[in-house]
Amino acid sequence: MKSTSLLLAGATLAFAAGAYAQTTKPGLWEITNKMQSSSGEMEKAMANMEKQMASMPPEQRKQMQDMMAKQGMSMGSGSGGGMSMKVCITKEMAERNELPQQQQGDCKTTRSPGSGNTMKFSYACTQPPSSGEGVMTFNGDTGYTMKMNTTTTVKGKPEKMTMDATGKWLSADCGNIKPITPPKK
Repeated sequence: MKSTSLLLAGATLAFAAGAYAQTTKPGLWEITNKMQSSSGEMEKAMANMEKQMASMPPEQRKQMQDMMAKQGMSMGSGSGGGMSMKVCITKEMAERNELPQQQQGDCKTTRSPGSGNTMKFSYACTQPPSSGEGVMTFNGDTGYTMKMNTTTTVKGKPEKMTMDATGKWLSADCGNIKPITPPKK
């Protein structure tokens, strides 16, 4: 369950971070994404994760939520069958034009020159092996939308995925959500 949620979170955050070019407002952000996979495996895994979370005793669910908050995430169901998470962007991250990322492996992102508030990007990662391209459209410093196509490997088989994501600034105070710290290499 943990790897599925981190994969999903990582996909959104890692690629958005690498592609990011405009300034963002520091504070609490909500990122909502909806992924579709060619095999349906991702959707099955997410539905299973939601069932497991719902069936946990309240104390265990709270432990899981606390563990995720320590990693800089708070997750829940988004509208239209998507996944929603809250992340904290510090003042320093905003000044460096950096979105939080929870990614594995070595990823390289290439940005194409933008037009107005729209930017195109492509990426390639080694762990898990994946590549793709996307388009981000910024709504000032308080929001964005993103469409992305990814090719990866799931259970040893090639998988194509599409993702629609939105990010919106909620408040200057992150509350109990701590900034994501990158994994140690």
